[in-house]
Amino acid sequence: MSRLSPVTVASVPPAAIHPVASKDESREFMSLFPDLLRDLTDAGRHLDIPEVTKWLSKVLQYNVPGGKRNRAMAVVYSYRLLAKESDLTPENKRLTMILGWCVEILQAFFLVTDDLMDQSSTRRGKACWYKVNDIGLAAFNDGVLLESAVFQLLRTHFREKNYYLELIELFHDVIYKTSMGQALDLQTSHNGKPDLAVFTMDRYRAIIKYKTAYYSFVLPVAVAMHMAGIKDVEVHRQARTLLLQMGEFFQIQDDFLDCYGDPSITGKIGTDIQEGKCTWLAVVALQRANAQQREVMEQFYGSSDSKHVQIIKDLYEELNVPLTYSTHEEESYNRIRTLIQQVSRGLPVELFFKFLDQIYKRQN
Repeated sequence: MSRLSPVTVASVPPAAIHPVASKDESREFMSLFPDLLRDLTDAGRHLDIPEVTKWLSKVLQYNVPGGKRNRAMAVVYSYRLLAKESDLTPENKRLTMILGWCVEILQAFFLVTDDLMDQSSTRRGKACWYKVNDIGLAAFNDGVLLESAVFQLLRTHFREKNYYLELIELFHDVIYKTSMGQALDLQTSHNGKPDLAVFTMDRYRAIIKYKTAYYSFVLPVAVAMHMAGIKDVEVHRQARTLLLQMGEFFQIQDDFLDCYGDPSITGKIGTDIQEGKCTWLAVVALQRANAQQREVMEQFYGSSDSKHVQIIKDLYEELNVPLTYSTHEEESYNRIRTLIQQVSRGLPVELFFKFLDQIYKRQN
């Protein structure tokens, strides 16, 4: 029997929605990583460059397994809900976990290069890769290695599958969109100084849609849909619409946590103010600022001086930005729940409710 039958909202009370991944599933997922590491660094294929395969192994081990693995588990959970009962085999479960690792490796590629461009200090509670043993700009090539590793794994494990082309095109499309989002983000500053004139809500939404939402929310569900044999363009469009909304919700939370989160919980020291990033907080502040307050933003936003950072945080408080965020979070949560209730064409609504509940009120 197909798992695509519609589910009414009333039949999915919050208590009935199971966690995205059980502890056993998480352990099984982690236990697969050494096998994939061997797939990617098999010295038998590269006997003449052992130092490179050894280096690739270091790059993968440092940058890939240390995250929260939400995106990877979203692949596994989505397939479990979307696939036919007869397709929920141990082999297919293993393949969904491999796809989950592909998403995690892709994220590692984005993070390694992003941290290098932003000159960030910490990631996931430890030094950014480019800072390890003064790797520096050479870390960019390590990012390219990570990106290439994704397609190597897809070729190794999915080449004979009838959805292989869809996976390849999807990953390429998401990389393209994410790179465009990064380019848009980088264009919000000139010569290291933020250009506050372009800090509009439209620009901000475009950045987070392309830079974050596609790879963090659309990609994990879309790969599961392709694997489950869902080809209906309208079903994909509807899922994408919901998931992009969740991606925006998630990134606005991320902006808030960068400024107000506890680094011991988030795993990174917030640097958005210092880097002059176009964030939701900065855009809202500029929307509300009078001429004098805007001058404060112009003078101090984008400075790494801790006193200047505090001045910006004080301005946020003065403009009630944290309180506005709390209101926005509640309104966005309720709006997305309403959108989920309107899902049609057989998509199981508990899939989206679970993802939304995973990020609502998060602290990291």
